[in-house]
Amino acid sequence: MSIGQIDYELFRFINELGSIVPFLNASMRFLAEYAFYLFFVGLFMYWFSRQERNRKLVVESVVSVLIGLGISAIIGYLFYRDRPFVAHPVLQLIPHVANASFPSDHSIGAFALATSFVIYRRKEGIAWLLLSVAIAFSRVWTGVHYPSDVLGGALIGISVAGGVHHLTKRVSFISHALKVCLMCYEKYESKILPRNIITEEKIPSGK
Repeated sequence: MSIGQIDYELFRFINELGSIVPFLNASMRFLAEYAFYLFFVGLFMYWFSRQERNRKLVVESVVSVLIGLGISAIIGYLFYRDRPFVAHPVLQLIPHVANASFPSDHSIGAFALATSFVIYRRKEGIAWLLLSVAIAFSRVWTGVHYPSDVLGGALIGISVAGGVHHLTKRVSFISHALKVCLMCYEKYESKILPRNIITEEKIPSGK
């Protein structure tokens, strides 16, 4: 049996679970369509914590996602693959345009963000990583991706996030440029936000 056949058989097994245990379909629809937006909530919270480490996390994770999606666009153009619902009869639980199936952009984005979260906030990052796995699995369950699509997306997202962090940490020019950009933003932020909000964290508790 070829790798392509194994991939399809695994897809069919997961996708048919929607008919075997249909009470899980609503949860899978949510994971496949909306759970990714929880990462935006996380990014918002980390950024406005006003901690330098968290802001580096946000910058690195966003850059990683953009690079990952750029790689995805190139791969999708050079090695186009039809979606499962185009090539086979499937149980399609969510609407989707019939564009390139490989790699999964949702997996790239989720795993790039989760990897950055793990690097900077290990304990919380594990929860984000588990959410990424659930999102990837749901994309197969709902009939819009093959297992190899989400696996490929996960590998791209993890690799890019790790690479971006390595460059940011090891290349002095990039590290310095990031620090300067954050300092400039913080100066601008201090001008547009009330002073008591900015300085509140600097006041020792109990005084």
